[in-house]
This record gives sequence, C-alpha cells and structure tokens, in this order.
Amino acid sequence: MLELTAIQKSFNGKMVLDIPSLHLERGIYWLKGANGSGKSTLLKILAGLLPFKGKLTLNGFSPVAHPVAYRQLINHSPAEPVFPDFVTGEELIDFTAAIKKGNPAQISSIRKLLDIGHYTANPTGSYSSGMLKKLSLLLAFLGQPQWILLDEPFTTLDMAAQQSLLSLIQQQYQAGISFILTSHHDVETPSLHFTGIFHLQNAQLTQQSPT
Repeated sequence: MLELTAIQKSFNGKMVLDIPSLHLERGIYWLKGANGSGKSTLLKILAGLLPFKGKLTLNGFSPVAHPVAYRQLINHSPAEPVFPDFVTGEELIDFTAAIKKGNPAQISSIRKLLDIGHYTANPTGSYSSGMLKKLSLLLAFLGQPQWILLDEPFTTLDMAAQQSLLSLIQQQYQAGISFILTSHHDVETPSLHFTGIFHLQNAQLTQQSPT
C-alpha cells in the first residue's frame, strides 16, 4: 500500500500540494489536472526525487528512512525526459537495469513491444522527443517495481506506440504492478479500467468516480 499523510510541498512560499491523507491499494490510477497544477511534483515526491513535508511510505518503507529499498519498489517516467546529450540509450539501459535488477529478457521484451530500434546505440542528444519518451518508458518498466509512475505517458507517442504502451500496462498490471498515470486532458482508453481517478487543483487532491 502507498500511504501519504500530511504531505505538503511549497515553491517560493507558494503551496502547490496539500494532501492530508491518501491510501492507495493495488490498482491503476489516473491523476488529472491542468498544466502547472502539481501533478509532476506529486509524482516526483512519490518517486523519492523531491523533499517534502509529511510522511510517505510504501509497504512500510520510507523514501527518507529507507531510500534504497523504497526506490527499488517504485519507478518513474517524467513527462519530458531529459538525459545527458553525450550518453547513449544503451548506456542508460545497462545502468538502470543494473540498479533496478532488470534482465536481458525483460529489456528485449519491452524493446520489442514499444518498437524501440537500434537508435539507442547513439547519444541521446540525437533523439527526437518520441524516441526520448520511449527510452524513458523502457527504463521505467525495468526491474521488479511494485508501482510505476507515468507522467503524461502518451505525449509525443504515435497511435501505434500508445496502443503498445496500453498493452504493456495491462500486461504488467496482471503481473502485480500498480500504476499512476497523469494527464492534463481526457485519456481515451476504453481498454484500461481505472481503479481510481483523482483531480489535482489549487494544491488539493479530490477523488472522482471511476469511468
């Protein structure tokens, strides 16, 4: 279970997140909100990438008290991936697989499903936005995480890649992995059943009825 208690985050004195309590069981969740509403900030906090006030635990592990164990359980793909221009995709894949305990068979399967070609042998500075997004998604699925956080996952992907990503999410959910997806617009995914839908506005998180 992912548990948040009295979570607050401010930037330059402005409160961007104020979440008194949230408990998420296994499932697929959709986090809605306008651009700048704090969706990416919340996912970065959940991924253990930003400091915050309050308490956050995943199966009893805290990103503050148990940073290594916590980050083994949760993976993250940002809305706009940025990597050092001189590093190749292969180097990033190898590094992440080593840290997250991924394996060659897993890498090969995800590459095939997302149709990631041989461009990963080149430095990431030569990639298009779609290529960067696919690489980021591949990295987010490596290892044996219990949760995967996908920030605007369908942005810059063509229709075929979007369908492949949906298939991958369904496949991994059936294997026991939970997801949080963000989007500032409606997600037309009739094949994807959301366990819960949340809307983030004015630093407050409210739950809506799943569709």
